[in-house]
Amino acid sequence: MPSSQKQCVYLVPTGTGVGLTSVSMGLVRALDRSGIKAAFFKPVAQLFRGDTGPERSTHVIRHTTELNPPEPIPYAEVVRELSAGANDRLMERIMELYHLAADDADIVVTEGLISMDEFEHASLLNQAIARALDASVVLVGAPIGENLEQLNRELSNTASEFGGVESERTLGAIVNFVNAPRDRDDFILKEISERPEGKPITFERMREACPVFSSPHFRLLGCVPWLQRMAVPRTVDIAEHLNATVLHEGEMRNRRVLNLFLCARTVGNITHVFQAGALLLIPVDRMDLFLGACMATRNGVPLAGVIFTSAGEPSPGIMKLCKAAIDTGLPVLGVSTDSYTTATRIPRMNTEVPIDDLERIEEGMNHVASQISRNWVASLGATQREIRLSPAAFRYRLVQLARQADKRIVLPEGEEPRTLQAANICQKRGIAHCVLLGNPEVIHDIAQQQGLVLEPGLTLIDPATIRERYIDGLVELRKHKGLDRAMAASMLEDNIPLATMMLQQGHVDGLVAGAVHTTAQTVRPALQLIKSKPGNNFVSSLFFMLLPDQVCIYADCAIHENPDAEALAEIALQSADSARAFDIEPRVAMISYSTGESGSGSDVEKVRKATRIAREKRPDLAIDGPLQYDAASTASVARTKAPDSPVAGKATVYIFPDLNTGNTTYKAVQRSAKVVSIGPMLQGLNKPVNDLSRGALVEDIIYTIALTAIQSTQ
Repeated sequence: MPSSQKQCVYLVPTGTGVGLTSVSMGLVRALDRSGIKAAFFKPVAQLFRGDTGPERSTHVIRHTTELNPPEPIPYAEVVRELSAGANDRLMERIMELYHLAADDADIVVTEGLISMDEFEHASLLNQAIARALDASVVLVGAPIGENLEQLNRELSNTASEFGGVESERTLGAIVNFVNAPRDRDDFILKEISERPEGKPITFERMREACPVFSSPHFRLLGCVPWLQRMAVPRTVDIAEHLNATVLHEGEMRNRRVLNLFLCARTVGNITHVFQAGALLLIPVDRMDLFLGACMATRNGVPLAGVIFTSAGEPSPGIMKLCKAAIDTGLPVLGVSTDSYTTATRIPRMNTEVPIDDLERIEEGMNHVASQISRNWVASLGATQREIRLSPAAFRYRLVQLARQADKRIVLPEGEEPRTLQAANICQKRGIAHCVLLGNPEVIHDIAQQQGLVLEPGLTLIDPATIRERYIDGLVELRKHKGLDRAMAASMLEDNIPLATMMLQQGHVDGLVAGAVHTTAQTVRPALQLIKSKPGNNFVSSLFFMLLPDQVCIYADCAIHENPDAEALAEIALQSADSARAFDIEPRVAMISYSTGESGSGSDVEKVRKATRIAREKRPDLAIDGPLQYDAASTASVARTKAPDSPVAGKATVYIFPDLNTGNTTYKAVQRSAKVVSIGPMLQGLNKPVNDLSRGALVEDIIYTIALTAIQSTQ
């Protein structure tokens, strides 16, 4: 979309407490997931009582996306401009900032001002800014309990400031905090069952009950349910609320408080409180209870923390005695108030998500994004263009395709904690049906220590119970290598070959391993037992590189040390097909130290020959080479070095001439540019097997499982 045609969506709150920031963030995420390049803009910064900055929305966007919006104008400066009659100068400043924010985006999500007594110009500013930006207006509201009549009045009154609900400028409303308790600020650490009783508000009910939505121009664009877990604080948030003394910080910035317990009875009578996410209030003279908490911690129970009440600190001797438990990350705090007073203060803390709690912010963005009308989002970006897969959009697409695939993925490292967490999440989100190999009792113990409730349908298989059934099949596959039953039985003692046989026999659809095994240990059984697909002479690998602005493919960066021209051409074609399978339009750049006909030598000739072979086999693909990396990736360089190339300046698939180049480049980009990479994904196998880094995070494993599920459909 040309810059002169950028569409500005201006979000206007109908009042206070509607979650304007979360809706703004969620709309940016929804657009990004749909492949629409969105920008974010906050024209005027509003800092509320007790808020010292930075401006919340701009700060959050910078830390959760690749966007870098400019600093908004402080409200005090805006007031000075208005008082001086410099309204035009103010709008010029806002337009300048707007274009800085918009850059080459298709849609600019612009967050308006909240009208309050201390911001008396907010309403007029919203109208003036929306008019200056020629923006489409979306209202953000929130019902109070089940009072939809009041919500309707607020929407109607706010819409009237922009021409009313019949105006083509007012697109509709996103309604937030639906079915929330009346007093959300007093809903810390309470059970979900304490929600107000009554008939839940649904999308259909709201649309029918609010006459504003009867207008063909004013639509209900999103109905966002309230989530209790968005009110779950971290230990550090409670420490700051209580102004507590930090005796040991531990993991107070990462641990979340799921339950609060006042501890006063003997240890034997309160063992039930030693559970994941529990915050324990312990009188400072009850060191026996603290010792019990430390024992639970040493047994793997991730408590949210301990708060010593009634003033005072534990003796240095006690702290030394408990050092091993404390060093696992247990937060230890102290307050001057007694346990009861402390317990009554905690639920009164502000539930607004702190700007440094990026985990909750991310969850909120994803939740809001999932509740915004997909059809409306698609209509905003309806134009002739190639879909851009941002990292967020790519990950979102992976999950959707994996769900559609509906496959069984075996995880031979079933007793590994990260793998267990990832499998449980995949099961819960419907990404795949996960099969964990390991001792079920051990797996349940690990789950309990981590505070996990295993999802129904998660399959746990004790390897000892199934090894026998795969011995004959393994002997048959490897008898030409002299393998007998005794050797096969010994080989199947290792869960990786066992899982590979499960895949080979069709009992599962894919395999993911490598969290505690080397690449060779994971890949070798696959090469021996799964073999390559018909039409593929060998197996290669690729990485999905989640660059700031798009997702690209690098190959081969893990398997082939020095492929000849024929092998290099096959890697290019395998990678192009993989790109298309994951909704990446393949434009294949055959990378070399020379571009076009400018260089000579055996290395560049190999790339030139590989390009010819690949083009002859697949004339339907955009393939060009040799290309230097900058010519392949950067439009300005491409215009000089390869002006007639269909690939230069816009490559999505990069084929490196050898393993040395590919592996070095992927790691250099990954580390230096802080780019997330997913892989290596093996391609060319009869059935999908994928390797993990031994430093893989839970999220990495989740997306590798999704990749594997999708591959199994190809």
